[in-house]
Amino acid sequence: MADNSSSPRHSSRPLILSTEFSGGLLADLVEAGAHGITVHPRPDQRHIRPNDVYALAQMVSVEFNIEGNPFEPPFMEIVEQVKPTQCTLVPDAPNTFTSNHGWNLAADGQRLIPIINELKARGIRVSLFMNPDPAEIQRVQEVGAQRIELYTEPYAIAFHNGDVEAVFQQYALAAQTAQALGLGVNAGHDLNVQNLRKFCSIPGILEVSIGHALIADALEIGLSNAVKAYLRVLALV
Repeated sequence: MADNSSSPRHSSRPLILSTEFSGGLLADLVEAGAHGITVHPRPDQRHIRPNDVYALAQMVSVEFNIEGNPFEPPFMEIVEQVKPTQCTLVPDAPNTFTSNHGWNLAADGQRLIPIINELKARGIRVSLFMNPDPAEIQRVQEVGAQRIELYTEPYAIAFHNGDVEAVFQQYALAAQTAQALGLGVNAGHDLNVQNLRKFCSIPGILEVSIGHALIADALEIGLSNAVKAYLRVLALV
């Protein structure tokens, strides 16, 4: 799944892209084989602006996933208007540079329940951004979400450092715990063409969201070739 959250910061000067331009990029992604599109509309509009989300929603022909913090307006308003395939709830504070941890459901679970129920009532699949902590994952079923997205930066760091096996086993156990509860398992954050194959050897991974690395690769080999490179890796799993 292609992820828009790759830009390091938003510009202080507004950049206006035509829907024809945006639609062309979207068509390139889909034609190359991307199975879905993920957008992350933050309050600071660092990754994408609300109007762009609405425009993309009219054009997208593959799975559309909107991720973000449901307690930070106008996130829920956007999701309720767009009605994406999936909504991934992420506990990122407005002042954080990027998502850096999963939900603490012992603290936040009760206030998430009505939000999750509302999304499901609208026909939107709900996923929670989670650390690979089996005890926390046990609580996901209790609050009513249908999937988790495993936060994979610790795995990516361990892979880069050449000491990945213990961390990998934590993720494998987390995925197994979720699946035993009937939860679907997605993953995302700092996955790239080098570390993706091993991670997706974990049985039953349904989706991976890849943004920064895919765009970095696209600068070298082109957007279509970058998408196809990731699909080739996934085909080897």
